Amino acid sequence: MADYVAAIDQGTTSTRFMIFDHSGNEVARQQMEHEQILPRSGWVEHNPVEIWERTRSVVATGLNRSHLAAGDIAALGITNQRETTVVWNRRTGRPYYNAIVWQDTRTDRIASALEREGKGEVIRAKAGLPPATYFAAGKIQWILENVDGVRQDAERGDAVFGTVDTWVLWNLTGGVRGGVHITDVTNASRTMLMDLRTLDWDDELLSFFGIPRAMLPTIQASNAPDGYGQSPDVSPLAGIPISGILGDQHAATVGQVCFAPGEAKNTYGTGNFMLLNTGSEPVRSQHGLLTTLAYQFAGQPPVYALEGSIAVTGSAVQWLRDQLHIIGNAAESETLARRVDDSAGVYFVPAFSGLFAPYWRSDARGAIVGLARFHNDAHIARATLEAICYQSRDVVEAMTNDSGVRLEVLKVDGGVTENKLCMQTQADVLGVPVIRPKVAETTALGAAYAAGLAVGFWRDTEELKANWNQDQRWDPQWDQATREAGYTGWKRAIERTLNWVDVS
Repeated sequence: MADYVAAIDQGTTSTRFMIFDHSGNEVARQQMEHEQILPRSGWVEHNPVEIWERTRSVVATGLNRSHLAAGDIAALGITNQRETTVVWNRRTGRPYYNAIVWQDTRTDRIASALEREGKGEVIRAKAGLPPATYFAAGKIQWILENVDGVRQDAERGDAVFGTVDTWVLWNLTGGVRGGVHITDVTNASRTMLMDLRTLDWDDELLSFFGIPRAMLPTIQASNAPDGYGQSPDVSPLAGIPISGILGDQHAATVGQVCFAPGEAKNTYGTGNFMLLNTGSEPVRSQHGLLTTLAYQFAGQPPVYALEGSIAVTGSAVQWLRDQLHIIGNAAESETLARRVDDSAGVYFVPAFSGLFAPYWRSDARGAIVGLARFHNDAHIARATLEAICYQSRDVVEAMTNDSGVRLEVLKVDGGVTENKLCMQTQADVLGVPVIRPKVAETTALGAAYAAGLAVGFWRDTEELKANWNQDQRWDPQWDQATREAGYTGWKRAIERTLNWVDVS
């Protein structure tokens, strides 16, 4: 058995290639950003060809710089930004259109029409999701209806769909020369097209969006002992079994070893995503959460989760950098925010893509409220960090109401956890300890775990649990009165963002 397992982590803003040892320690990392294409308000796109080129580059450079070869790697896992939608021609390999990103809101009228026509409850019952711009099905429908030639090619079986895991896997395994057209249950569960019980595409749901079944990849478990395929001989990954696929938040759940019902994690990236393991039965939310797959290991029953998805958290910090130009990099958000003791009554609700969980309001738009002439850039930076934390509290409140279980501690991961002020604020806003593991990039680690379990690199999940170690802990410092006053102000700020866009 080789000494290492690798993962490709294709995220919203960048692509990483990471290598881990048997103890789950990071051995190597290579990362490259890709362009955020913003054609008009509410539209967010990526270039799929650029994503594939970045993937090839980080893999080749990562192996080279670590002085490792394919023979040193036992297995490869893939994890990805989930609902982002790619439609391409299987004969030429060329995308028909840019990837439509999960944050994109152009399908708001499609989602609203589903609710008006009474189809929303069917989607909730079968797919566990509300009709929303977030998910892939509406994006496929938009491409079919708005890009010349796609509908005809789809009917012929030439135009195919995939979330980014499928696009990367298809290219990794040869593309037009025999590329594998597969996705896993976690990514399929984010489309509004898969039945949570059967774990297969549902014809009634497909009919709601006018999507030919032939476009869709085959759904498989989240890991495969025989692998989903291998890269061609000319690839630096040649010979390595590609044996794990998990959507990014599901991968982080595995990386945080949340294998028992009641265990939860919160990932802080472009957005925030909190998942609560609910075991072998799907739990229907009554408070604005999603019912989704946590993971399914080969030969085992599926494990379900409740999820609270928040569209804009880390990307709000990116907005301070790229649009307002008040910071030069993400780390400076903490330095700037520490210049003031608090936000002095300022609230920033970054509803750039509407509001996701638990509100699901595509008519909302971002707002900064409570401003006086006294306020400055430091207050806005502090309010941005607080917004990350208040949005997470919204989700925790919904999870408590759905499950009846009060959160005792929050496991956190992702890039924003490097911001110590933000993590302290999160503990203060929630009133519970916040704990970060030693390996904070648990998304890539989870994909590596899934792949390694498949090929016997790790025996079982108990071995993975032994790898988990605490790096830092933040305990709450606010008193209850301060905590509740802050949250009351946040709820008032949320009200100011609603009914801003007509989606009828």
